[in-house]
Amino acid sequence: MLFFLAFEMVLIPMYFLINRWGGAERERAAWRFILYTLLGSVVMLLGLLLVGLKGGTFDMVALATDNGSGLSHTTQLIAALAIIVGLAVKAPMWPLHSWLPDAHTAAPTVGSVLLAGVLLKMGTYGLVRIVLPMAPEGAHTYAPYLAAFAVVGIIYGSLACLALALPSPTTTLNGGSALSERSGAGGDLKRLIAYSSVGHMGFVLLGIATLTPTGVNGALFANIAHGLITGLLFFLVGALKDRSGTTDLDQLAGTSGAALYGRAPRLGGLLAFGAVASLGLPGLAGFWGEMLAMFGAFDPADGLSRPAYLTYMALAAFGTLLTAAYMLIVVRRVCMGDHPIEPGTGSEAERPALADVHGHEFAAWSPLVALTVLAGLWPAALLGLTDPAVQQLLAGGTR
Repeated sequence: MLFFLAFEMVLIPMYFLINRWGGAERERAAWRFILYTLLGSVVMLLGLLLVGLKGGTFDMVALATDNGSGLSHTTQLIAALAIIVGLAVKAPMWPLHSWLPDAHTAAPTVGSVLLAGVLLKMGTYGLVRIVLPMAPEGAHTYAPYLAAFAVVGIIYGSLACLALALPSPTTTLNGGSALSERSGAGGDLKRLIAYSSVGHMGFVLLGIATLTPTGVNGALFANIAHGLITGLLFFLVGALKDRSGTTDLDQLAGTSGAALYGRAPRLGGLLAFGAVASLGLPGLAGFWGEMLAMFGAFDPADGLSRPAYLTYMALAAFGTLLTAAYMLIVVRRVCMGDHPIEPGTGSEAERPALADVHGHEFAAWSPLVALTVLAGLWPAALLGLTDPAVQQLLAGGTR
C-alpha cells in the first residue's frame, strides 16, 4: 500500500509542472497524463488488493519470500494481469503509451527530464519488484505476450522517430516559397525523443519478459542507462530551444538552422554524444542493457517458447538499426549543414550568434556524461549491485 501511495503521489507535482510551466497545449497534455496514469493505477490497485487479501499480508518482503506459494494459480493470473496493465501504462508499453509524446512535448525541460529519468522507471521497477517474485506463475503465463508488446513498441517507436526525423514534404506557394505540409507537433525534436523512449523501454520490458537473470539484469541496466542518456538529450534540446526559439527539426535544419558544429561546437558535440549513446554504441551505457535483454531472449526461461523469443530478439535487433538511422539523421540535420548564401550576391550570409554551453549547463550535464561513459566501460559496477537482488527475486524458479 505504501508503494501504491508513493506511486500516485508523484503524479501531483508532474501534473502541475506540465500544466503550469509547459508549452503549447499543456492543459490537454497534463489532463491526458493524469487520466491515463490514474486509470492504470485503479486497475493495479485491484490486483494489489487481491494479492494482499489472498496472501494474508501486504508485506512486500513476505510476499516475495513466499514466491506465490500462498496464492492459487487463478489468483496469480488475475492479479498479475491487473498489476501488469497498471504498470504498463507508466512504463510505457505499446499501445498504452499515447499519453507520453504529448506530455513530453508540452512539459518544460525539467519536467521532461524527470518524466524520462524517474517516472517511466516506476512501471518497470514494479514489474520486477512485485509481479516476478509475488506471482511467478502469472508472470510466466503472460511473459510471451509482454515480450510481444515490447517488441512491437520497439519497432513502432523507432518508425515513429524515423518519420519525425526525415524532412517533411513541402508544397510551393505562388511566390516560390516553401510551406511545410507537416502540421502540429510533427517534426518536433522533443516529440522524437519521447517516441524513442517508447522503443528503449521496450527493451526493458523484453528483458523482464525473458524471466532470466540475464534479461532482468539487462532490463535494470537499461533502466539506468535510459534515464541518464534521455535526461541528457532533453537537457540539450531544452538548451537548443532557449537559443533558437524552436525544437522543430525542419526549422533547425533549414537555411537559417542550427548547424551546431560550426556555431556552438560544444553543444553540437554533446548532442552527437547523446545520440550515439542512445543508439547503443559499444562503450557507452546504452549498449549493455539492450544487449543483455537480447541475450536473455536468445535463451529464455524454461517453459517459454524459444522460437518465439528468437523472433522477438531478431525484431529487437532490427529496432536497434532503426534507432541508429533516426539518431544519425537528427545529428546530420541539426549539427551539420552549409552556410546559407545571400540571394543575388553569392556570398555567405551571416548567421546570428548562438551561445555555446554555459558554465551552469556544463556543471549539470557533466555528471550525466561521465556516468554514461563509466557505465559503458565498467558495466560490472552496476551489474554487481543488481545481480544478487535479481537472483533473490527470481528465487531459483527460473534460470
